Amino acid sequence: MNMNPDNTLSKPREPGRQEESRDKELDRRFFNKLSLALVGFASLLVGIPVIGFLIDPLFRTAPRLWRQVGAVDDFKIGDISEVSFDDTSALPWAGLTSKTAAWLYRQGEQEFVAYSVNCSHLGCPVRWEPDADLFMCPCHGGVYYKNGSVAAGPPPQGLTKYPVRVQNGQVEILTSPAPIT
Repeated sequence: MNMNPDNTLSKPREPGRQEESRDKELDRRFFNKLSLALVGFASLLVGIPVIGFLIDPLFRTAPRLWRQVGAVDDFKIGDISEVSFDDTSALPWAGLTSKTAAWLYRQGEQEFVAYSVNCSHLGCPVRWEPDADLFMCPCHGGVYYKNGSVAAGPPPQGLTKYPVRVQNGQVEILTSPAPIT
């Protein structure tokens, strides 16, 4: 006879019940392992496309296209004008957000310089102040000279310049995604 910890007598276990109990324990362990394997496999099936979606932009480069922004005669020598064009990185459903802009400075007959409208500090939009001859960022106090270099404030570098060309009497800018540093 077996003794329990509290010193009372207990009935001996029957061999058939021990085997049955052991079989149930093995079945339970098997199904636990099977369930974990199936959950892991399902997670893998769902996780691969999600991870691919998240890292795809790191390997895809946005196209750079020449965009027409106006005729040469539309711009006065010495003036800075805001021009808008379609963003190259925009998605088909982007609507109004697919438009972006640049500041176009006509320096001579066929000489143009285009600056990004985004501050090099945090990407806020800069505006041209013709009376002060400066570009101003209203968010954090960034100030740029007419040539795009930093005059004051927190920007780490000057305004990003876009390549510009004149083709068939039209001014074109080589576009790229918004330059945020």
